[in-house]
Amino acid sequence: MSKLIKNKLLTGVALLSVLTAVVVSCTDNFDSLNTPSNQLVAEELEVGQLGQAFAYAQWHGMKGLIGGGGYQIGKNLFADLYAQYYATTAENFDSDQYIQVGNWARSAWNYLYNYAARNIQLVEEGTAANDLELENAITKVWRVQTYHRHTDYWGPIIYSEYGNGELVVHYDSQEDIYRDFFTTLDEAVSVLSNNVGSDSFFASHDLVYGGNVEQWLKYANSLRLRLAMRVRFVEPGLAQTEAEKAISAPGGVIEANADNAVVATTDNNVHPFDTMVQWREFRMSAAMESILLGYDDPRIEEYFEPAEDGGGYEGLRNGQTPGGKGPDVNLAYSDVDIKWHPRASGGQNPPIRIISASEVYLLRAEGALLGWNMGGGTAQEYYELGIRRSLEEHTPDADIDAYISSSNTPASYSPAPSIPRHAGQDLPPLSDIPVAFSAGDDDVALEQIITQKWIALYPDGFEAWSEFRRTGFPRLYPIVESANSQIPEDSGGFRRMTFVDTEYSDNAEAVNAAVGLLNGPDSNRTRLWWDANPAIELPW
Repeated sequence: MSKLIKNKLLTGVALLSVLTAVVVSCTDNFDSLNTPSNQLVAEELEVGQLGQAFAYAQWHGMKGLIGGGGYQIGKNLFADLYAQYYATTAENFDSDQYIQVGNWARSAWNYLYNYAARNIQLVEEGTAANDLELENAITKVWRVQTYHRHTDYWGPIIYSEYGNGELVVHYDSQEDIYRDFFTTLDEAVSVLSNNVGSDSFFASHDLVYGGNVEQWLKYANSLRLRLAMRVRFVEPGLAQTEAEKAISAPGGVIEANADNAVVATTDNNVHPFDTMVQWREFRMSAAMESILLGYDDPRIEEYFEPAEDGGGYEGLRNGQTPGGKGPDVNLAYSDVDIKWHPRASGGQNPPIRIISASEVYLLRAEGALLGWNMGGGTAQEYYELGIRRSLEEHTPDADIDAYISSSNTPASYSPAPSIPRHAGQDLPPLSDIPVAFSAGDDDVALEQIITQKWIALYPDGFEAWSEFRRTGFPRLYPIVESANSQIPEDSGGFRRMTFVDTEYSDNAEAVNAAVGLLNGPDSNRTRLWWDANPAIELPW
């Protein structure tokens, strides 16, 4: 991969109609797929081809190809588990026990640079060369979206020097990357705000908003708000400035579900779960059971199915040993809801969520809790609007007012009784916080805001894991057993991915310099730059 990113910018442009789902196991080595057969230089592309490349960048930016393999390796086997949305049931999968499986991590790293990044750079350069200012601005927003998830995995990453044509490709610090994100969004928002009502030629290719400039503007501002809150504990002044800028910027932020940012799926470009569910390698987590059942949350019926053996909604403890997994475990614990199953089995092929009104309102709730100007509302008002938008999105017929005012708290946990070897894994409730907002107690209120965000973000483990590392919420259960000697079971401590082996062999000078940009050694327990909440005490 490193040799590829050292080359002059080249890319493969593929029509989305041929991006068909291929059933592969996540343990298959798909690095050989990373070199497309058709390679084009940015300056040689026609305008229509730039649109196709942008769609390609959008799809791969959310890790949507390779029959679910990229999505599983890049997200489900790491972030989804560390956010405790799911637990692993495959006997030979170790990442749920805090092991960074080398070939999975390598493939997750490669996926960005071999798919999304090369097309993002191609389109950004091509639109600039063709004086397509509006399309260039939209592409910049997508660059920020795509790279922020990558740096939130590793910390320092290859960013400003990507495609530099040199033998050594240096990394940027996470602080520098985030500061560039805000500058890039400034540039994009300036152009977008001057072009509201204009038509983008991306309309027929844009998988998110069909070229709607007004919606792209709301999305750019909402993305700024997300990133501003991400740096709250390390740069509080910067965080407040950028958060308030997001709210006051032309176009405002996303407030209605009709403006939610999602990547569209089609019959040929399906949600990765369409394939992954068939592999039967993960189930609902114990944390999900405690929170959703304890809150009597109507979204549980939209997120999961009752266990196949008739045991109701059952969550599995994370970190099971190989002996605690197996086919019978799949029968005893809850799978994802039918909408994410293969279309042949009744699946609905839903779009891939990027950012929603519910997340934005909950970000505003946290800002208001800090006394920031989030638009004139109170933390409670934004908190309740965040819950309302999530319920309207998933369960519009639910009694939303009753849920918002509920005094229900998370429930205690017991494993599925049909799996005797899980006996003794009972746990107390994750927390004692109710749904109803606790005005006057900021510590409880923050836990409530982030817990509700965790529910509303589902199934976006990328954001949920980042928010857990940033805030320590929601409270999550200790895993059954850690196979990583550096990270205890009860630490909640897997903080970042370590740099991949191919970088040490192919780009050694740069990656060794990147270690010096960390807050410690190249370890899974070293905290990222923004992971600086003083209330989070780790056992090392």
